[in-house]
Amino acid sequence: GFPGPSREEEEEEEKKKRSAPPQDAALLSTSFILRGDASHNQAMVHWTGENSSVILILTKLFHSDMGKVLESSLWRSSDYGTTYVKLNLQPGTNNIITNFYICPANKKKIILVSSSMNDRDQSLFMSTDEGANFQRQQIFFSVETLVFHPKEQDKLLVHSKEGRLYVSVDFGKKWELLQEQVTKERFYWSVPGVDGDPDLIHMEIQDNTAGFLYITCQITNCSEKALRSPFSGIIDQNSLLVNDDYIFVQATSGNKTKYFVSYRRGQFVQMKLPKYALPKDKQIISTDENQVFVAVKEWHQTDTYNLYLSDTKGVYFTLALEDVRSTKQPEENVIIDIHEVQGVKGVFLANKKVDGKVKTYITYNKGRDWQLLTPPATDMNGKQTKCHLPECSVHLHLRWADNPYVSGTVHTKDSAPGLIMGAGNLGAQLVEYKEDMYITSDCGNTWRQVFEEEHHILYLDHGGVIVAIKDTSIPLKILKFSVDEGHTWTTHNFTSTSVFVDGLLSEPGDETLVMTIFGHISFRSDWELVKVDFRPSFHRHCLPDDYDSWDLKNQEKQCIMGEQRRFRRRRISSWCIKGKNFTSALSSKPCQCTEFDFECDYGFEQQANGRCVPAFWHNPDSPSEDCKSGQLYTRSSGYRKVALNVCKGGLDKRQGSKQYRCPLMAPRGLQIVTKGERLAVSPGDTVTFLISQNQGNTRNTKYRVDLGDGFKAIYANLTLMDEPIQHGYEKPGIYRVSVKAENSAGSDEAMVYIQVNAPLMAVHLEVLPVVRRNQQVNLTALLQSSNSNLTVFQWWLGDSLEPRLTLENSLITSFAENSEIKVTVQASCGSSMVQDSKVVRIFDQLEVLPLEFSQNIDIYNPNVPEWREDIGQVISRILAETTGIPEELLLTVVRIDLPTTAELYLLPPPEKPKRKRNTTTDKGIDSLIEALTENQVKISLKPGVEVTVTLADYRAVTQKSFGGKGVWVVVVMFVICLIVVGAFILHKLKRKIPGRNVYAQMHNEKEQEMTSPVNHSEDTQNIIQGEEYIDDDLDSQTLGGHPAVVLSINSRETHNYLSS
Repeated sequence: GFPGPSREEEEEEEKKKRSAPPQDAALLSTSFILRGDASHNQAMVHWTGENSSVILILTKLFHSDMGKVLESSLWRSSDYGTTYVKLNLQPGTNNIITNFYICPANKKKIILVSSSMNDRDQSLFMSTDEGANFQRQQIFFSVETLVFHPKEQDKLLVHSKEGRLYVSVDFGKKWELLQEQVTKERFYWSVPGVDGDPDLIHMEIQDNTAGFLYITCQITNCSEKALRSPFSGIIDQNSLLVNDDYIFVQATSGNKTKYFVSYRRGQFVQMKLPKYALPKDKQIISTDENQVFVAVKEWHQTDTYNLYLSDTKGVYFTLALEDVRSTKQPEENVIIDIHEVQGVKGVFLANKKVDGKVKTYITYNKGRDWQLLTPPATDMNGKQTKCHLPECSVHLHLRWADNPYVSGTVHTKDSAPGLIMGAGNLGAQLVEYKEDMYITSDCGNTWRQVFEEEHHILYLDHGGVIVAIKDTSIPLKILKFSVDEGHTWTTHNFTSTSVFVDGLLSEPGDETLVMTIFGHISFRSDWELVKVDFRPSFHRHCLPDDYDSWDLKNQEKQCIMGEQRRFRRRRISSWCIKGKNFTSALSSKPCQCTEFDFECDYGFEQQANGRCVPAFWHNPDSPSEDCKSGQLYTRSSGYRKVALNVCKGGLDKRQGSKQYRCPLMAPRGLQIVTKGERLAVSPGDTVTFLISQNQGNTRNTKYRVDLGDGFKAIYANLTLMDEPIQHGYEKPGIYRVSVKAENSAGSDEAMVYIQVNAPLMAVHLEVLPVVRRNQQVNLTALLQSSNSNLTVFQWWLGDSLEPRLTLENSLITSFAENSEIKVTVQASCGSSMVQDSKVVRIFDQLEVLPLEFSQNIDIYNPNVPEWREDIGQVISRILAETTGIPEELLLTVVRIDLPTTAELYLLPPPEKPKRKRNTTTDKGIDSLIEALTENQVKISLKPGVEVTVTLADYRAVTQKSFGGKGVWVVVVMFVICLIVVGAFILHKLKRKIPGRNVYAQMHNEKEQEMTSPVNHSEDTQNIIQGEEYIDDDLDSQTLGGHPAVVLSINSRETHNYLSS
């Protein structure tokens, strides 16, 4: 006979029998109708979870015009939703339940908020047994928001509709008022593990001056004396955010908003975005895993945001992804197209706008690298897609659902790592009306199409069962489910009568095989709840050999975030229950570090070749602003390790970083401001002065404060200034308030003018930083105000307390002495006033060259003073390195407005000022002209964007072959002859020679010439600023017939000048 089967064959056959699905794989569905609630148009559903079978449903009739709930019913099920009982909380009384809240520390504790029809009687119903029994407690305030303590079950906060904050420590039986004028949804319990005191409260309140403050207090003592202000100063309304290790606030002064962060309750520090991000809006995406992920709308963006990642402390941010799509929702809410994939750390999906097209990208290392989604080779019907990267890929909608009881367009869960389902399309871009369903079970490496229409998704049993119900506005009775990660789908009629599906619900954690579908048969029918139980279809729990392992990878890269991670999943052939104790993670081991484990450090930008180079505005050699003398600071190599990355050994791109000891730095950026930006007050008002310093040592620095009315004080260091200076002025007038910070390394001064009985607004002073002695200078005040015609301008020159007043926004003046003069302008209109100050340096002589830029600079010009100053410094630094001229003798002034132009000044050496040009000056000019005409000055504004700086008309200057005294004598004699011989003709004939460029050396003169820093006409914009000899009767005159002659004119020998 034939030999019997071997033992191995018998075990394999047994395994096949065990894995095969049962023949009667029918699901168990039961429905229940909530009788009498047909008119109710809202529902809230809660499944207690944690091995509990209790489900609570609150249905409400909400009247949108009245903005209130008119009726309500509370239903309770204790058998996973098979049957429900309508609860009567107080027999004989019609209580309207408006909301319910679940304690996160003990989900059996529930609080219902109830009100009478006339809103006079407010009460709470408390339960400690999942709603089996309730106890009523009347309250004396109307509840707007209730927040449980995250760890302590009986502690509650309530924000009332009147803006008051109340606290209870006995589960709502007694209440005490904590604080008034608290901003809605801007109060927070202490964060466990971060805040030392569990009774600490963070809140944003409105003070008596209508400004907003961030304060903290303990629930046991929140009196005015016990309040603390971790952030000194006014903050913007609705800006306080407490998330994990971080606290965020923002403060707007004038038209500039500054964003501040505190890490683990340390001192607030200004968040450092790239210098010219100039954010119009900022949204916090996430703060988990010791890193801040933010979306920033920059100055040039309208419907997109840029994503930035911080260091551990949330201070220094680097670019992660540009131009992520955003949409504005009602009530000014902004939705940004980014989705954090649950279950696998560091994985995000984002929709980026590329040349007007929206494309979906994925990152596996939290924004360091992004790539398109790999398209499937075939569609759900087996037809070839003919879709290939990079021209064609998978694109997904990343919208959040308005309904909290249905999934959004992308569905991921912590309980099912690697499993992603989303609605979208194949193609070159995301199409709004295309919502095919795609699935991946390996965290985005491979995708499969499963449906041709959008579906709501629910994961059961850790993703072992995927339930899908079509997202449609018509009633239906069919659901689809898959037990093999979406490879095959089975349909099931969950009800005999089609219903409008309003929501899907499963036990928290997605660990069971029971779900509830709730909806209604028609718009006027009662609510119907359908329980679908998958448990009868599975006859056993999974065994170890029912699982396969899979490795997380990014295409062919095995190491993700510095480690190899292995997960397990149920075999497609196994029909078993994973159960509550299932864990998907199998193992992980660190990898050796490679270049993909590092990202660009703050101030550095990634080039096309992957290298990180300093941005044009960042000097990596300079110590940080907060560098304190004696401490160490690190000169960055340009790279930092990606947060969460756990790689070890191998390549370390931070090795180029070096540590230096912080030098004793002179104070820089000293500022004295008033609280609330009040520069105009009434007599007797208390003015609060705040002193800050951007850079420099604060320990061994003295601060001399003069409040202008005889009050003077000296402070040893800035730490003592935590107590702000408060002062009152009794008499009307103008008070010059000054502070001088001084240490052995240098000093800085700041001042502010306080006007009693005068208001305040915003202004920017535009003036040339260097001018010639006795030269007329146009000081211009640029306003950002719609009522500038009503503005009065007050100008201070030097330390004068008697300002010049003008109704125009400019003042023409001159300076008679060589020195440095501080010029200050204040602009007042109605009850508003603001000021700006600049320093002007006066010299006997200056050399100047006009500059122009390649056209591509204009689209990157945000037209702000700081940008123009940085561009000027970069040009001066490059020319200094190229020509050998000391950088302190070069000054580049970038003009305001477009097109972008500039002027290069060659300053005289401070120790030996020259009245006439010497050989050294000639050589300096020659070398500058050579560098500018040979395109040696190039600026990299960003990766791939290079700007060239040249002379405005280099052809004229390069013909500098007629310089010298002999040519000057010839030219003067020629002009005199022309005047004598042709005076009777030339006074009628006025002609200009186009293309004439005159380069002149500026000297001291008795007469005055005027230069304006703004509004150059086209005729003068490209003419080198200088001096031009003309006759009194002539509008213009050629010089010796040579349009390209370069002259040096002494003011003693001439009597009239014209300057461009």
